Order: sequence, then C-alpha cells, then structure tokens
Amino acid sequence: MKYDFDRIATPRGIGSVKWEHRKGENGLEAWDATEEKNGRRQVLPMWVADMDFAIAEPIRRALAARANIPSLGYTYRTDAYLSAVTGWMRRRHGWTVEPDWIAMAPGVVPSLNMLVRTFTQPGDGVILQPPVYHPFYMVIDNNDARVVRNPLRLVDGRYEMDFDDLEAKAADPAVKMLLLCSPHNPVGRVWSEAELSRLGEICNRHEVLVVADELHADLMLYGSVFQPYAALGQAFADNTVVCSAASKTFSLAGMHTANIITPNPALREQVAAGLRKAAMFGSNPFGAAAVQAAYDEGEDWLEQALAYIQGNVDFMAEFLAEHLPQIRLIKPQATYLVWLDCRALGLDQAQLEDLTLNKAGLYLDEGYIFGEEGAGFERINVACPRAILADAMHRLANAVGP
Repeated sequence: MKYDFDRIATPRGIGSVKWEHRKGENGLEAWDATEEKNGRRQVLPMWVADMDFAIAEPIRRALAARANIPSLGYTYRTDAYLSAVTGWMRRRHGWTVEPDWIAMAPGVVPSLNMLVRTFTQPGDGVILQPPVYHPFYMVIDNNDARVVRNPLRLVDGRYEMDFDDLEAKAADPAVKMLLLCSPHNPVGRVWSEAELSRLGEICNRHEVLVVADELHADLMLYGSVFQPYAALGQAFADNTVVCSAASKTFSLAGMHTANIITPNPALREQVAAGLRKAAMFGSNPFGAAAVQAAYDEGEDWLEQALAYIQGNVDFMAEFLAEHLPQIRLIKPQATYLVWLDCRALGLDQAQLEDLTLNKAGLYLDEGYIFGEEGAGFERINVACPRAILADAMHRLANAVGP
C-alpha cells in the first residue's frame, strides 16, 4: 500500500499535546496559537516527538476490530503479543529475545522512573550523557538519586562518548547506574558496536547497571544499523535492563504501551518487584492490539515513513546550507528529531527562544532543556509533511534576516 505523508493526520479537539498545548510553569496548558484565526499567523508546533502522519492501515484495522469487542476490562499480555515483539526484534535487529524476558509497562519514561527507584538508593549516582533526553534528569530527581554527568563531545560535527571521563565517573562506588540513550536523543547518534562494548566493559568493571533506552531503535537513517545493547554478548546482557516500545516507530505514544526486556533472571525478579510496588501491571487493550499489528504487519509503512523523513532531513540540510549557513544541522543517523547548532547566531538563551517562537512562529524544544551542553541549540521534529517543514525553514530564514 502506498501511504500519503504529505497530509497532516491530527485534527483539533482531541487533546493533542503537540497541537493543542504548550509547556507552562505548572505543566501543560491549553494553547490555541497553533490555530489560524482572526488574522493571526499559526504557530507551527515542532517540539513533541509525535509524527504528524496517519498511522499504518493494519494498526487502524486492528484498533477498529478491538473496538468492536464489547469488553474493556483488565487485560494482560498474550502469546500473540509476545510473539509479535520477539519476532520484530529477531527480524529487524537480529536479537533473540525470550518471551519471559518481557514485562509490559505504560511507557518508557514511567519504566525508567521505576527502574531508578528499584536499583538505586537516595544519594546514589546515575550517569547521564548530556545533552540528553530531558526526562532522564526528572526520573533521577524524582527518586532522590544524583545526576552524574558524562558529557558527549562534539568533534567535527559528530558527537562522541568521553570514555576517560566515563571511567572516572563509573569508578565512584556510589555510582550505581547508567542511563544509556541508544540511539541518542537529541543528537541522533547510532552508537557502534565498538562504542557500546567499551561503555559496557567500563560499567561491568565497576558494577554499574546499564539501563538502555532503545526507544528510537527502529528509526534508522542513511543506512545506519542499530546494535541492541543486550545482544553484544552474555556479559553485557547480564548487566542490563532494556526499555523498548513501538511508540516512536509507529506514532503510538498515546497507546501507553512499552516493554521492559531483562535477560538476567536475578535482575528480572527485581524488575517484577519494582513493577508491583509501582502498581504497574496489566496492559492497555488497545495499546496491545496496536503494537501487535504494528510489529506483525507495519514494516511496509515504516520503510515508507523512513524514506520520507530522510527526504525531509535532506531538504532541511540543503535549505540551511543555501539560506541559513549560520545554523548548522547535526546530521542524524537515526530518529526524526534534528539537532540544530544555532550558536553562530550569537544569541543568548532568551534571544534564541524569542527568535524561534515569536519572530519565526515555530514552537521547538530549546536545547538547554537537554542539559547545559545544549545551550545555543534547538531540537526540531521533522516527521511532518514537507510543506510544513518548508514553511518552517522560510519562517526561520526570514526571522534571522540577511
């Protein structure tokens, strides 16, 4: 089936976080600036990591079929669901996952929150590699643990891990965990087998548990190949808990369905205990149906979506090179989130936000929310119709001026 990615699939009035809300002082607040009315220019929301594309037809059919069943009581994972997950991991990534390794959860961020609570004590250190997905800081702070920073290094337009610094930080006996973002959000790196192995060797040597957020694993661009952390070898599998979901791959975030994959039986028992303490049990019946259909029948849609997204990245890169050379695109190897280096504009934090939001009419994610290393950067979601992206780029160029 040929899919149309040039059409926005999100109507108003459904409570969309991306299109109907913005970040306020006390959380999300309703916002109508993304609507064109009374001569006001529409703000383009390109922040939340949702695609603007219609979901795959097999998922839509599966949801419709589930809605026709007049029972919405408590549900739990089925053999068919587990088969869909294990089959996807095997086909897509060459990773053999046993069904009993899988626990269901309502999302990756809730899972990370539970895992920090389960495997650390107040005051323990948790290593992050900033600039990194901002909820990582939240799940550490929520549980009275301590952020230990192992910043990435930007070398010739490519982010790299600082292994010497990682070794020094991991050697602290109070450091108990590393949250690995793989592929990395927001910088778009796909970590190589060599990089992951070196990280894992350091963590194993110092008994630091690796919790791998592999949420963007399926969104490979430009021929990149994803390496599952737990598939590096037994020593690595024994010291990891992996968080995975179809939510970014197939734009199913609202289904609140994720998987925690734990190969090590001893760690798996602790994960199960943590889930019970957090009252995280059962599954969303529609989420399970959507994920099962996505993994069993959604690959064609995904391949088309990735080709379109890659075309969007190429379009943006060409536009910036021609019209806005002051803004440097960090070319992503994965994800549909593009990291823009705006430091050459010479603006401070408030001025850069004023430029993007008030002058250009673009609601982006400010780089500083990913850590101090993100100051002067912007994260933009390019999983949208190309016409919207073109509009955004022209707005940005006009706002910056000659």
